[in-house]
Amino acid sequence: MTTDINTFLAALQVKIDDWLGRPRRFGRPPRLSDAELLTMAVAQVLLGVRSEARWLRFLPRHLPRASPYLPGQSVSP
Repeated sequence: MTTDINTFLAALQVKIDDWLGRPRRFGRPPRLSDAELLTMAVAQVLLGVRSEARWLRFLPRHLPRASPYLPGQSVSP
């Protein structure tokens, strides 16, 4: 049996989504769900990418189906 990282991340996201349950939010829906955010954070740790900037550059090139929306890196003044 062979599985790639995209299959693993999809299964992980479903598991996290089931574990978190339904969010209680009002107003506009978020562009990135809690399950997607946690899945990307776990993938970053598992793949050993320590820099947030490097991770945000890595995702679109190597894992293009990881999420339909990727947040930008926050900038401090």
